[in-house]
Amino acid sequence: MYQKNLFFFVFLVVANFAAAQNSLLIPDTLSGTNINLTLQLGTHQFLNGNITNTMGANGNILGPTLIFQQGDSVDIKVDNQIGETTTIHWHGMHVSPENDGGPHTVIPANTVWNPSFKVLDKAATFWYHPHLHEHTNEHVSKGIAGMIIVRDAEEAALSLPRKYGVDDFPLVIQTKDFDNNNQIIVPSNADDIAMVNATIDPKLEVPAQVVRLRLLNGSSMRVFNVGLSNNTTFYQIASDGGLLKKAIALTRLQLAPGERAEILIDFSTLNGQTIFLKSYASELPDGIYGATNPGMMPMISLDNYKPNPLNGSDFNLLQFDVVAATANPITAIPTNLVDLNPIPEASADITRNFIFSPKIRGRNQLNGDFLINDVSFNIDVINYRIPLGNTEIWSVRNQSAIAHPFHIHDIQFYILDRNGAAPVPSEQGLKDVVLIRPMETVRVITKFEDFTNNTVPYMYHCHMLYHEDGGMMGQFLVIDMTSPTNELDKLAISIFPNPTTDIIQLKGLPLSTIKLYNCAGQLLAKRENTKETEEFSLKTYPAGFYYFNVTTNNLISTYKVIKE
Repeated sequence: MYQKNLFFFVFLVVANFAAAQNSLLIPDTLSGTNINLTLQLGTHQFLNGNITNTMGANGNILGPTLIFQQGDSVDIKVDNQIGETTTIHWHGMHVSPENDGGPHTVIPANTVWNPSFKVLDKAATFWYHPHLHEHTNEHVSKGIAGMIIVRDAEEAALSLPRKYGVDDFPLVIQTKDFDNNNQIIVPSNADDIAMVNATIDPKLEVPAQVVRLRLLNGSSMRVFNVGLSNNTTFYQIASDGGLLKKAIALTRLQLAPGERAEILIDFSTLNGQTIFLKSYASELPDGIYGATNPGMMPMISLDNYKPNPLNGSDFNLLQFDVVAATANPITAIPTNLVDLNPIPEASADITRNFIFSPKIRGRNQLNGDFLINDVSFNIDVINYRIPLGNTEIWSVRNQSAIAHPFHIHDIQFYILDRNGAAPVPSEQGLKDVVLIRPMETVRVITKFEDFTNNTVPYMYHCHMLYHEDGGMMGQFLVIDMTSPTNELDKLAISIFPNPTTDIIQLKGLPLSTIKLYNCAGQLLAKRENTKETEEFSLKTYPAGFYYFNVTTNNLISTYKVIKE
């Protein structure tokens, strides 16, 4: 390990003074209302020597950029050809839980998942990636990830770059660790190779005009501190959930795993010059993965974290070679963007408290799993049932020695404060990921306006994928409490055997209607019951989670079963 890292330290020093060698890969696009994605195995030449085994969507590595229009109803077919079960989550998008692609909505090998939903989100940059519990890190690290661009009329009315691959570029920033045969190591704390769009040492020709970059931290663990060489000013125009109120002049932008940001760079006066997008990791404080010390104190560290030339050091991400402007270029940075409507704190119906803590106490805590409210993820346990229409404050306290990016499915939120202080301007827009530093309390506010489901939950979790796979995750249902379908009033019915490989019996049934659903919410069987006992065969269905809804006298009781 030491020899490997020493080699890359020398490589990094040389690379900082040498021109980048590899043209940046720009993913293809898919647009319209019918989208077909095939998840597949592949190979990719990351390094000299052996090719690397990878996974991708519609290709060997990464996936196409999906372009949606607000208000459209999209129909997506996800064909799983990777030889094992996975899922696909539309990160940041406001969709129903059965379309969200969380751990419950499994896609077995050689099957097709067919989510469909109306695009409700405003113009923003989202992304899609696998979300199978205990395998998210592996599937993302090996390559399955892609961007989603949502467009709307409000964004279209602004003078912004939006010619994809010309003046509007997607940048998926990641780090990986490779073994001596150039295969990706998962999990690993020795991620010493940085890349953008699966390209190591990338270069990109950009026109001498205003250019838009859509940044995504798609790494498993690492936080980036993004800036330009020579401290050139850039302008942030959007955060996770969409455009900000005004363009914000910055020289640094911290980006944690799962976070997105859109920035503008004015290259108008730089024709013929070279400039670098960098991560200024030397400026990251201890207690953040990517800093000199990942723990808030030097004695609290991670196995194999050191030596690593990326930790606590400034390094290049992407080389820009500035060329002549295009026809009809954007030449000015807009000042005003869109109106935002932060949710008043006084409107909150409830405050929920969350505490992050290490499973292992002491100086070795970073090498263990992490808990939320003292529990690890259990796929059979619903942690919260949230009434439809609730406005909620989530107060999140990090009592561990490392920062955690916290992601909530279903909604976008506004950050109220960090340890009582108002958020900086770049964090005053809509967010779905927030980095919570050691011993910090962050409060966010959001509203659960629609999409109820008594069976399929949404998730909340740390977006450091190693932590997520290790159980730093919980789940919640959004329930219409005015409906007669309250999950809390279950009938006393016994279901066995559970798990099953074929026949399953329901005993103690009243006169009722029985419906069988898969985890995607698709109705598989319906039966009007007049007997105390009913049998169903699951033999022809793939392994996974299924749900029986038993309806009697306006009461719906839901029961989860497992087919092995």
